[in-house]
Amino acid sequence: MILSGKEIFKHIGKEIQIEPFDENRLNPNSYNLSLANELLVYEDEVLDMKKDHAVRKIVIPEEGLLLEPHKLYLGRTNEFTKTEGFVPMLEGRSSTGRLGLFIHVTAGFGDVGFAGYWTLEIFCVQPIRIYPNVEVCQIYYHDIHGEYDCYQSGKYQNNKGIQSSMLYKDFLK
Repeated sequence: MILSGKEIFKHIGKEIQIEPFDENRLNPNSYNLSLANELLVYEDEVLDMKKDHAVRKIVIPEEGLLLEPHKLYLGRTNEFTKTEGFVPMLEGRSSTGRLGLFIHVTAGFGDVGFAGYWTLEIFCVQPIRIYPNVEVCQIYYHDIHGEYDCYQSGKYQNNKGIQSSMLYKDFLK
């Protein structure tokens, strides 16, 4: 079951950490997260799953940044989250989706025990100007039944910034 906003609030500072937390961003069953002022873009035109790809950093100025269609941008949330005992999930807000801006395209499923900033896969269908600190996505929580192991992976846990894909590490096993 999905936690209500009131239930999320009850667990803030305990099983659910969102830093910084602003009660005004709490929704009936989610919490809005905002976009940090940096993006990464891959320098290679063709991406190979078995390779670590070079990226270029772009700073989003206060006056906004125009995104190009059919290009993948990686961003991150301003908020650090940590979740124990619940499954965190991330989705774009409907307001951004209605502008053709897809946030967190395919990887919205979090793991119990994840701690870090969320790297956002950002894609647009037509040119769109984006701004730093805008509330672009929402986190919500499912309860979990049965015994479970907390997320332990070293790939993405306790990250400090935007993280490009580390899928190539799976091929090294």
